Amino acid sequence: MDILKVRFRTNSDFEASLKPDLPNGGLFCATTAEMEPGQAVVVELNAPALPNKVLIRGTVKSWRPALPRLRVRAGAVVEFDKDEAQKRDFVLETISGDRGPAPRRRHTRLPVSVAVRYRVADSSEVNTSELSEISVGGAMLQTTSPLPIDTDIILEILPPGAAATIDISGKVTYHRPSGETGLKFIYRDAGGSRRLRELVRRLRSS
Repeated sequence: MDILKVRFRTNSDFEASLKPDLPNGGLFCATTAEMEPGQAVVVELNAPALPNKVLIRGTVKSWRPALPRLRVRAGAVVEFDKDEAQKRDFVLETISGDRGPAPRRRHTRLPVSVAVRYRVADSSEVNTSELSEISVGGAMLQTTSPLPIDTDIILEILPPGAAATIDISGKVTYHRPSGETGLKFIYRDAGGSRRLRELVRRLRSS
């Protein structure tokens, strides 16, 4: 996946780069890498008001080269995906001060679309679904109805380029209004942590 890393030194710099005229909102992202309109990307945002880096999926609308004499930076205008509205609003409200400070996460969430199988720990019934976000610490599981808080589940995931699936233990910790289920991963040794880091690395590089 193509990731545009965008760091703003001040919140005002971020607000100046916003493209509110786009239907789903968007951002000018400085980059010297030439981008094609319609190209799917992930924007990695870093701004003073944000507790963590925030990764938002989007689509390139246009790209321009640098014009040094006019002090114009090279970069792409990216429109955020419609499904990222909740994350977009979190960023805008946090930076504008309309939302109170958010707790800092230990790990940055990577937006993904990964097919998984899962089952509740004390059940043999297997369900198919997908993850929309993942990090070493947890994930966001698409569910038709929220799973009860503190439910222990087992995820079965096939890492990109791998021949065999891996099993990951998790616990339901919260829900989104959309019905998605937030998971916290549980690993009891360093091997489990290494497997998760390798999984996230492969997903980020795929």
